[in-house]
Amino acid sequence: MVTPVIYGLLIPFVGTSLGAACVFFLKKGLGDRVQRGLTGFASGVMVAASIWSLLIPAMEQSAGAGAWAFLPAVIGFWAGILFLLGLDHLIPHLHQRSQQAEGPRTRLGRSTMMMLAVTLHNIPEGMAVGVVYAGFLAGEGQITVMGALALSLGIAIQNFPEGAIISMPLRSEGMGKARAFAGGVLSGAVEPLGALLTILAAGLVVPVLPYLLSFAAGAMLYVVVEELIPEMSQGAHSNVGTLTFALGFTLMMTLDVALG
Repeated sequence: MVTPVIYGLLIPFVGTSLGAACVFFLKKGLGDRVQRGLTGFASGVMVAASIWSLLIPAMEQSAGAGAWAFLPAVIGFWAGILFLLGLDHLIPHLHQRSQQAEGPRTRLGRSTMMMLAVTLHNIPEGMAVGVVYAGFLAGEGQITVMGALALSLGIAIQNFPEGAIISMPLRSEGMGKARAFAGGVLSGAVEPLGALLTILAAGLVVPVLPYLLSFAAGAMLYVVVEELIPEMSQGAHSNVGTLTFALGFTLMMTLDVALG
Protein backbone atom coordinates (compact mmCIF):
# COMPACT_ATOMS: atom_id res chain seq x y z
CA MET A 1 0.00 0.00 0.00
CA VAL A 2 2.90 2.35 0.72
CA THR A 3 4.42 2.05 -2.78
CA PRO A 4 1.50 3.58 -4.74
CA VAL A 5 1.39 6.41 -2.20
CA ILE A 6 5.09 7.19 -2.76
CA TYR A 7 4.57 7.16 -6.52
CA GLY A 8 1.49 9.33 -6.15
CA LEU A 9 3.40 11.94 -4.16
CA LEU A 10 6.28 12.04 -6.64
CA ILE A 11 4.30 12.10 -9.91
CA PRO A 12 3.38 15.83 -9.68
CA PHE A 13 7.00 16.72 -8.88
CA VAL A 14 8.16 14.78 -11.93
CA GLY A 15 5.70 16.79 -14.04
CA THR A 16 7.22 20.06 -12.81
CA SER A 17 10.77 18.81 -13.40
CA LEU A 18 10.02 17.70 -16.95
CA GLY A 19 8.46 21.07 -17.71
CA ALA A 20 11.48 22.89 -16.27
CA ALA A 21 13.71 20.78 -18.54
CA CYS A 22 12.21 22.62 -21.53
CA VAL A 23 14.87 25.25 -20.89
CA PHE A 24 17.42 22.86 -22.41
CA PHE A 25 15.43 22.33 -25.62
CA LEU A 26 13.66 25.60 -26.36
CA LYS A 27 15.84 28.47 -27.56
CA LYS A 28 13.22 31.21 -27.27
CA GLY A 29 10.86 32.10 -24.47
CA LEU A 30 7.25 31.00 -24.53
CA GLY A 31 5.04 33.17 -26.71
CA ASP A 32 2.14 35.16 -25.28
CA ARG A 33 -0.52 32.83 -26.67
CA VAL A 34 1.33 29.76 -25.45
CA GLN A 35 1.68 31.19 -21.94
CA ARG A 36 -1.99 32.13 -21.82
CA GLY A 37 -2.97 28.71 -23.09
CA LEU A 38 -0.84 26.89 -20.52
CA THR A 39 -2.10 29.10 -17.70
CA GLY A 40 -5.70 28.51 -18.75
CA PHE A 41 -5.11 24.76 -18.93
CA ALA A 42 -3.61 24.72 -15.41
CA SER A 43 -6.60 26.72 -14.13
CA GLY A 44 -9.09 24.26 -15.60
CA VAL A 45 -7.31 21.28 -14.07
CA MET A 46 -7.19 22.91 -10.64
CA VAL A 47 -10.88 23.91 -10.67
CA ALA A 48 -12.03 20.43 -11.71
CA ALA A 49 -9.73 18.79 -9.15
CA SER A 50 -11.11 21.08 -6.43
CA ILE A 51 -14.65 19.95 -7.20
CA TRP A 52 -14.44 16.25 -8.04
CA SER A 53 -11.36 15.21 -6.07
CA LEU A 54 -11.79 17.39 -2.97
CA LEU A 55 -15.14 19.10 -2.30
CA ILE A 56 -17.44 16.26 -3.37
CA PRO A 57 -15.49 13.61 -1.37
CA ALA A 58 -15.46 16.00 1.63
CA MET A 59 -19.27 16.21 1.61
CA GLU A 60 -19.63 12.47 0.97
CA GLN A 61 -17.52 11.73 4.04
CA SER A 62 -19.78 14.00 6.10
CA ALA A 63 -22.97 12.41 4.78
CA GLY A 64 -23.78 11.11 8.27
CA ALA A 65 -24.46 14.68 9.38
CA GLY A 66 -27.55 14.77 7.20
CA ALA A 67 -28.61 18.27 6.21
CA TRP A 68 -25.42 19.64 7.79
CA ALA A 69 -23.11 17.56 5.59
CA PHE A 70 -22.00 20.73 3.84
CA LEU A 71 -20.65 22.34 7.02
CA PRO A 72 -17.15 20.76 7.14
CA ALA A 73 -16.72 21.59 3.45
CA VAL A 74 -17.71 25.22 3.99
CA ILE A 75 -15.49 25.63 7.06
CA GLY A 76 -12.50 23.93 5.44
CA PHE A 77 -13.00 25.82 2.18
CA TRP A 78 -12.91 29.21 3.88
CA ALA A 79 -9.95 28.17 6.02
CA GLY A 80 -8.05 27.36 2.81
CA ILE A 81 -9.00 30.71 1.26
CA LEU A 82 -7.85 32.65 4.33
CA PHE A 83 -4.65 30.58 4.62
CA LEU A 84 -3.57 31.48 1.08
CA LEU A 85 -4.66 35.07 1.61
CA GLY A 86 -2.32 35.20 4.61
CA LEU A 87 0.58 33.67 2.69
CA ASP A 88 -0.07 36.12 -0.14
CA HIS A 89 0.57 38.98 2.27
CA LEU A 90 3.45 37.38 4.18
CA ILE A 91 5.62 36.04 1.34
CA PRO A 92 7.21 38.48 -1.14
CA HIS A 93 6.49 37.31 -4.68
CA LEU A 94 6.10 38.54 -8.23
CA HIS A 95 3.62 37.21 -10.75
CA GLN A 96 4.85 36.62 -14.26
CA ARG A 97 2.93 39.40 -16.01
CA SER A 98 3.24 41.90 -13.20
CA GLN A 99 5.83 44.60 -12.63
CA GLN A 100 4.74 45.21 -9.04
CA ALA A 101 5.79 42.72 -6.35
CA GLU A 102 3.28 41.57 -3.74
CA GLY A 103 3.79 40.91 -0.06
CA PRO A 104 6.26 42.67 2.25
CA ARG A 105 8.99 44.85 0.79
CA THR A 106 12.22 43.02 0.13
CA ARG A 107 15.52 43.29 -1.70
CA LEU A 108 15.08 39.93 -3.35
CA GLY A 109 15.70 39.85 -7.09
CA ARG A 110 12.95 39.58 -9.69
CA SER A 111 13.86 35.96 -10.55
CA THR A 112 13.73 34.87 -6.92
CA MET A 113 10.33 36.48 -6.38
CA MET A 114 8.97 34.82 -9.54
CA MET A 115 10.09 31.46 -8.12
CA LEU A 116 8.38 32.28 -4.83
CA ALA A 117 5.14 33.08 -6.69
CA VAL A 118 5.08 29.61 -8.30
CA THR A 119 6.14 27.97 -5.03
CA LEU A 120 3.28 29.75 -3.28
CA HIS A 121 0.62 28.23 -5.49
CA ASN A 122 2.28 24.82 -5.46
CA ILE A 123 1.58 24.57 -1.71
CA PRO A 124 -2.16 23.86 -2.05
CA GLU A 125 -1.51 21.41 -4.88
CA GLY A 126 0.81 19.40 -2.63
CA MET A 127 -1.75 19.53 0.16
CA ALA A 128 -4.47 18.35 -2.20
CA VAL A 129 -2.48 15.28 -3.25
CA GLY A 130 -1.49 14.57 0.35
CA VAL A 131 -4.97 14.74 1.81
CA VAL A 132 -6.45 12.52 -0.91
CA TYR A 133 -3.83 9.85 -0.26
CA ALA A 134 -4.42 10.29 3.48
CA GLY A 135 -8.07 9.47 2.83
CA PHE A 136 -7.07 6.40 0.86
CA LEU A 137 -4.72 5.20 3.63
CA ALA A 138 -7.44 5.76 6.22
CA GLY A 139 -9.68 3.35 4.31
CA GLU A 140 -12.29 5.92 3.34
CA GLY A 141 -14.50 4.19 0.79
CA GLN A 142 -15.09 7.37 -1.18
CA ILE A 143 -11.37 7.65 -2.05
CA THR A 144 -9.80 4.82 -4.04
CA VAL A 145 -6.19 4.40 -5.07
CA MET A 146 -7.19 5.05 -8.68
CA GLY A 147 -9.05 8.20 -7.68
CA ALA A 148 -5.98 9.42 -5.83
CA LEU A 149 -3.83 8.53 -8.83
CA ALA A 150 -6.16 10.52 -11.09
CA LEU A 151 -5.51 13.62 -8.98
CA SER A 152 -1.74 13.02 -9.04
CA LEU A 153 -1.78 12.65 -12.82
CA GLY A 154 -3.95 15.72 -13.28
CA ILE A 155 -1.68 17.86 -11.11
CA ALA A 156 1.39 16.46 -12.91
CA ILE A 157 -0.07 17.33 -16.32
CA GLN A 158 -0.72 20.93 -15.29
CA ASN A 159 2.67 21.08 -13.52
CA PHE A 160 4.47 20.42 -16.81
CA PRO A 161 3.60 23.82 -18.30
CA GLU A 162 4.16 25.43 -14.89
CA GLY A 163 7.72 24.12 -14.85
CA ALA A 164 8.32 25.61 -18.28
CA ILE A 165 6.60 28.88 -17.36
CA ILE A 166 9.03 29.41 -14.47
CA SER A 167 12.28 28.12 -16.02
CA MET A 168 11.96 29.85 -19.41
CA PRO A 169 11.52 33.39 -18.01
CA LEU A 170 14.43 32.79 -15.63
CA ARG A 171 16.55 31.87 -18.64
CA SER A 172 15.37 34.91 -20.62
CA GLU A 173 16.48 37.15 -17.76
CA GLY A 174 20.06 35.97 -18.14
CA MET A 175 20.20 33.01 -15.81
CA GLY A 176 22.15 29.97 -17.03
CA LYS A 177 20.23 26.93 -18.26
CA ALA A 178 21.23 24.74 -15.31
CA ARG A 179 20.24 27.39 -12.76
CA ALA A 180 16.98 28.13 -14.56
CA PHE A 181 16.18 24.40 -14.59
CA ALA A 182 17.05 24.14 -10.89
CA GLY A 183 14.76 27.09 -10.16
CA GLY A 184 11.86 25.37 -11.89
CA VAL A 185 12.53 22.10 -10.08
CA LEU A 186 12.84 23.76 -6.68
CA SER A 187 9.55 25.60 -7.16
CA GLY A 188 7.87 22.19 -7.36
CA ALA A 189 9.77 20.57 -4.50
CA VAL A 190 7.29 22.01 -2.03
CA GLU A 191 4.58 19.72 -3.43
CA PRO A 192 5.82 16.29 -2.25
CA LEU A 193 6.92 17.86 1.04
CA GLY A 194 3.54 19.49 1.59
CA ALA A 195 1.78 16.26 0.60
CA LEU A 196 3.81 14.23 3.09
CA LEU A 197 3.16 16.66 5.95
CA THR A 198 -0.57 16.66 5.12
CA ILE A 199 -0.67 12.86 5.20
CA LEU A 200 1.00 12.85 8.61
CA ALA A 201 -1.40 15.48 9.94
CA ALA A 202 -4.49 13.74 8.60
CA GLY A 203 -3.26 10.39 9.93
CA LEU A 204 -3.31 11.78 13.47
CA VAL A 205 -6.98 12.74 13.41
CA VAL A 206 -8.97 10.95 10.70
CA PRO A 207 -12.23 12.88 11.35
CA VAL A 208 -10.58 16.08 10.09
CA LEU A 209 -10.26 14.67 6.57
CA PRO A 210 -13.39 16.43 5.25
CA TYR A 211 -12.01 19.71 6.55
CA LEU A 212 -8.58 19.09 5.01
CA LEU A 213 -10.04 18.08 1.65
CA SER A 214 -12.08 21.26 1.43
CA PHE A 215 -9.17 23.30 2.86
CA ALA A 216 -7.03 22.21 -0.09
CA ALA A 217 -9.89 23.02 -2.48
CA GLY A 218 -10.25 26.53 -1.08
CA ALA A 219 -6.51 27.14 -1.29
CA MET A 220 -6.36 25.93 -4.90
CA LEU A 221 -9.33 28.01 -6.00
CA TYR A 222 -7.82 31.08 -4.34
CA VAL A 223 -4.75 30.66 -6.53
CA VAL A 224 -6.87 30.17 -9.66
CA VAL A 225 -9.07 33.24 -9.13
CA GLU A 226 -6.42 35.56 -7.67
CA GLU A 227 -3.56 34.71 -10.00
CA LEU A 228 -4.14 32.36 -12.92
CA ILE A 229 -7.41 33.63 -14.37
CA PRO A 230 -6.22 37.29 -14.45
CA GLU A 231 -2.99 36.16 -16.16
CA MET A 232 -4.85 34.25 -18.87
CA SER A 233 -7.50 36.95 -19.43
CA GLN A 234 -5.68 40.30 -19.52
CA GLY A 235 -5.11 41.92 -22.91
CA ALA A 236 -5.38 40.20 -26.28
CA HIS A 237 -5.80 36.47 -26.91
CA SER A 238 -7.96 35.93 -23.80
CA ASN A 239 -10.04 33.43 -25.77
CA VAL A 240 -7.00 31.14 -25.93
CA GLY A 241 -6.90 30.87 -22.15
CA THR A 242 -10.64 30.33 -21.98
CA LEU A 243 -10.53 27.42 -24.42
CA THR A 244 -7.57 25.74 -22.73
CA PHE A 245 -9.30 26.27 -19.36
CA ALA A 246 -12.21 24.23 -20.72
CA LEU A 247 -9.76 21.61 -22.03
CA GLY A 248 -7.99 21.29 -18.67
CA PHE A 249 -11.30 21.16 -16.82
CA THR A 250 -12.74 18.39 -18.98
CA LEU A 251 -9.49 16.39 -18.89
CA MET A 252 -9.30 16.46 -15.09
CA MET A 253 -13.01 15.72 -14.77
CA THR A 254 -12.63 12.77 -17.14
CA LEU A 255 -9.61 11.41 -15.27
CA ASP A 256 -11.35 11.65 -11.90
CA VAL A 257 -14.60 10.06 -13.02
CA ALA A 258 -13.00 7.37 -15.21
CA LEU A 259 -10.31 6.35 -12.71
CA GLY A 260 -12.12 7.19 -9.48
